[in-house]
Amino acid sequence: MNNGNSNSGSSSSSSNGSMTQKGREALERFKMESANELGVNLKQGYNGDLTSREAGSIGGRMVQKMINSYKQQ
Repeated sequence: MNNGNSNSGSSSSSSNGSMTQKGREALERFKMESANELGVNLKQGYNGDLTSREAGSIGGRMVQKMINSYKQQ
């Protein structure tokens, strides 16, 4: 469905694109770090063999760490 905004989610500036890539890379490192702390075997790429509990625990740990970081600031 088209909402009339043909540029949704994209940017014409190359510097914004590189920041987005840096953000994605940082988030991926954060996810891998959180999985490692929980002892979940997270691989680069497809992780369809994870249970819902394992996947949810990674996301939950990431949120927990973000909240703690915010509280410390």
